Amino acid sequence: MKTNVYESAVLINAALDDEQIDSIISRLKETITNNGGEIREIENWGRKRLAYMVKKSKIGYYAIFRFDAPSNIVSKLERTYTLDEHILRYLTIKLDSDAIEYLEKNKISSISEEAVNSSSSNEEVTEEESEDEEKDGKE
Repeated sequence: MKTNVYESAVLINAALDDEQIDSIISRLKETITNNGGEIREIENWGRKRLAYMVKKSKIGYYAIFRFDAPSNIVSKLERTYTLDEHILRYLTIKLDSDAIEYLEKNKISSISEEAVNSSSSNEEVTEEESEDEEKDGKE
């Protein structure tokens, strides 16, 4: 069976404890993998203030799932979302090749930026250490 790449955004009730939110996310992850899906990435955006109240909540916890799966998984996954009372809203879309390419490109650029930032901070420490060593040598 042909698999597609999907992105599913889930809005979870932020009034729950962190452990409860983590268990909901892990349960959704298991649902995807048990139905023939393979998770590419999970983005936890955390608690965000909502623009308007959703089911009497002003704050929600956002989690984004990107996964490869057969097309029949969407109906099963959305049924799971509907039955879970802690999930306020959800949206699942099929990503086209342009979106996948964009995400991969952004992922690579963000990784390289992190590497540059971490190496520049290491260089600063090295320069400070070398200055300290020079001072010690002169004394």
